[in-house]
Amino acid sequence: MCERGSGETWACGTGATASAMAAILRGFTDNEVRVSLRGGDLLIRFDRESRHLFMTGPAKEVFHGSIDIPEEIYYDLSEK
Repeated sequence: MCERGSGETWACGTGATASAMAAILRGFTDNEVRVSLRGGDLLIRFDRESRHLFMTGPAKEVFHGSIDIPEEIYYDLSEK
């Protein structure tokens, strides 16, 4: 998967789910699909009765950071 401005990402749950759902609805696969991504496999399951999608897979932190935002570019919403 590639994200605009970021390049390749290790996983994209939204893209994996959308791709799996398209395949399910077109009849290319069963209601359960394993999608292999660089960050790990996701299991996407469509429950036809409830019409809900379920995504199961690993979650892990791949980045930790902080940012200093200059005070002049934000404001306190509690004053509104």
